[in-house]
Amino acid sequence: MTTARSKLMTAGDLLRLYSKGVKGELIRGVLHETMAAGVRHGKIAIRLGGRMDVHVEQGRLGHVFGSDSGVLLERNPDTVREPDLAYVSAERLPLDAELDGYCPVPPDLVVEIVSPSDTEQAMDDKATMWLSFGVRMALVINPETRTIRVRQPDLPTVILTVDDTLEGGEVLPGFSCLVQEIL
Repeated sequence: MTTARSKLMTAGDLLRLYSKGVKGELIRGVLHETMAAGVRHGKIAIRLGGRMDVHVEQGRLGHVFGSDSGVLLERNPDTVREPDLAYVSAERLPLDAELDGYCPVPPDLVVEIVSPSDTEQAMDDKATMWLSFGVRMALVINPETRTIRVRQPDLPTVILTVDDTLEGGEVLPGFSCLVQEIL
């Protein structure tokens, strides 16, 4: 808990801590440490992230990042969040952009994979937070229920099962893969 006397952290402070082995996110200057989420979580991230990366690279559409990259969402106090995967279009971040530090713009698409310690409400709140910062599509993957919840601003939530196909729509044009290939 932050007190009146405690100093809020900055994005720069968080980067320095990461080099010392501390992993986490900043929410309005307050550090929230994160832990490794396990092998199943990592396998899902690499399966989807690999497919996204190949598609984005082939089409020169933008950038795909993993969770350790971080996204700087606001300053004074700083907020740095770590989606499990993020896609940023070339329109938001040019292909030749220098990419040291955190991603300086909100992604077009984020992926959050439910960890054993996450609640459904917490994941829904996180997806809502991403959308409030201008993310155009938030995917919440639940390994337990084998579903993907697709959230977009001003649209109803779509729930995909292993019998469905995940499509990028206008956010990630031309991208599609079978949900069963990810889960």
